[in-house]
Amino acid sequence: MSHMPASPLAAKDQRAADKAEAMAHRMDSAFRVPLTPIRLGWDSILGLIPGVGDTLTLAPAVYIMHLAHRSGAPKPTLTRMAINSGVDWLIGLVPLLGDVLDVGYKSNIRNAALLRAHVEAKHGPASADAPRMAQTDTL
Repeated sequence: MSHMPASPLAAKDQRAADKAEAMAHRMDSAFRVPLTPIRLGWDSILGLIPGVGDTLTLAPAVYIMHLAHRSGAPKPTLTRMAINSGVDWLIGLVPLLGDVLDVGYKSNIRNAALLRAHVEAKHGPASADAPRMAQTDTL
């Protein structure tokens, strides 16, 4: 059986998953706390801003959900993504303790993994050459 080139739709969905993974990495695990294995991202940093920080971090979460919707993710997947983002937002509203817990929850990585799973179920796995985000942070 010869290898068939990916359809334009498959390539578009793979790019959406790649964009979601890149955004999730920036938001949830872009930085490593020195001398620890702990990774955090802009979600945790912006969450330190009282009152508005956690609400601001919903914009990238909505972008990831938008990419999933455009790629045809089913309603249960989109609902799970919304729940992940809602839990992250609620956790972040608790002063100090919420900021600590927010470092571990990583809703954007969870949502990007859901999108990747949808794309791979729809079109098959990406080629070995395709850049992929490590799945070690999905908790």
